[in-house]
Amino acid sequence: MIYRIGVLVLLGIALIGCSASKDGDNLSSSRDTLVVYKSPTCGCCRKWIDHMQEVGFETDIVNKSNLSAIKKQYGIAVNAQSCHTAIYQGKYVFEGHIPAKMIQQFVDSPPSGAKGLVVPGMPIGSPGMESGSRFQPYKVWLLKENGEYSEYGKVESYEEQFSENKAY
Repeated sequence: MIYRIGVLVLLGIALIGCSASKDGDNLSSSRDTLVVYKSPTCGCCRKWIDHMQEVGFETDIVNKSNLSAIKKQYGIAVNAQSCHTAIYQGKYVFEGHIPAKMIQQFVDSPPSGAKGLVVPGMPIGSPGMESGSRFQPYKVWLLKENGEYSEYGKVESYEEQFSENKAY
C-alpha cells in the first residue's frame, strides 16, 4: 500500500513537470538557455535557432500560433516586431534575426537599463534569412527598460555578422 502511494506521488510529480514544459510558459530550463517563441511552421525561425546552437547557445523551442501576448509582455513595439522572440534568464528579450555574436556580447555585459535587443522585420541575409548572395544591411536596436530604443549596432555585410573583430 505504501509502495503504491509512493509510486502515485512520483507519477504526479512527473506529470506536473511535463505539463509545465508542455505549455511553454513555465519552461524549466537552465539559466543560460534561450527560450524561443515561434510559429510552428516558420522555417526562418528554425534556421535562426540553428545559428544560435552552432555557436553554443542552448535553446528551448516553444511553438505558438499567436505570439502577440509574449511580445506585449516583454514590451516589443509593433513596429519593432519580427517572427520570433527569445527570452534569456527570464528577463532579457531578443526579438528577430539578431546575430549570435551580438547576443553573446549583450549577455556578457548587459548595458545599464537594457531589456534586450531587437531586429525589426526580417532583413534578407540576416541569420536565418539567407537568400543566396542577397543581403540587406540592417540595424540592431537596444530595447531599454523604459520602452525606448537606441542603436546598438549596424550590420553592413553578410560576413560582418560572423566576424569576431568588429566592435559595436
